[in-house]
Amino acid sequence: MLSFVLIIAASLFFTGIVVRTKSICSGRKGPGILQPLRDVVRLFGKGAVYSPTTGWVFKAAPIVYFASVLAAVSVVPFGKSGGILSFEGDFVFFAYVLALGKFFSIIGALDTGSSFEGMGASREALYSMLAEPAFFMIIGSLALVTGYTSFEEMFAALHLGNPMSYALAGLASIVLLILAMIENSRMPVDDPKTHLELTMVHEVMILDNSGFDLGLILSAGYVKFAIYTALIVNLFIGTIPYGYSIPSFFAIQFLAAVIIGITESFMARFRMSHNPQFIFSLTSVSLLVLFGVLLLSGNFR
Repeated sequence: MLSFVLIIAASLFFTGIVVRTKSICSGRKGPGILQPLRDVVRLFGKGAVYSPTTGWVFKAAPIVYFASVLAAVSVVPFGKSGGILSFEGDFVFFAYVLALGKFFSIIGALDTGSSFEGMGASREALYSMLAEPAFFMIIGSLALVTGYTSFEEMFAALHLGNPMSYALAGLASIVLLILAMIENSRMPVDDPKTHLELTMVHEVMILDNSGFDLGLILSAGYVKFAIYTALIVNLFIGTIPYGYSIPSFFAIQFLAAVIIGITESFMARFRMSHNPQFIFSLTSVSLLVLFGVLLLSGNFR
């Protein structure tokens, strides 16, 4: 339960820190850290408008998307405290419950009958498919080195004891952070502020969403950022006391948000044709982690 509370708390500020960092890097005052939260609260107070061409799939998609993210949060542990749910192979549940939410967001976009939204949906489906092997390679490496297949047991048994293990954890952290940026359609794969038809990905999928539904979608995106960063935190904190682990959790969340903000400030978005190559290259980095784990465990011959 502690992990659930911490992730939700971090999600309230994460996107605001990203936006604030981008404002500072561009020399602007910019909005406050809580402005994204205020925007969502305002949207929750508004009604949704539905096109007559849409059906029940479009109306259900934001709810399923938001619920899938909360279900994913429930299996993420925090140090000695397990998630609300914990069972063998829960990392598979984590990956595919998020995929279920993504699937509904995609078919919700298709349900509008707009070829424009269908274009964005096809792109997002492709990016998620290419990112999936990297995630399973990283988590599979952790399962291999610890001998467990549940998040709680996996992270509890993980001990970083030498420079090579810290290097591998660092590589895994980079992959997870980039995966978070891909799953949330951020730079360099997508620009959330773009309005150019030919390059829009996620934003074009939610053009027809409004009011409460749009608030659910934005909230789910904020929580997804905090989820992936929570996985990074678990790589390093082990079972240290809460007096140190909780401050470390928020410090790493803050650092991740600043890194994303700096990246989006000084890095241009890739050309659309280069995105699949970039995303699939994460699998190569994940393979390095796997080979390193095999070397540490003595199973690589």
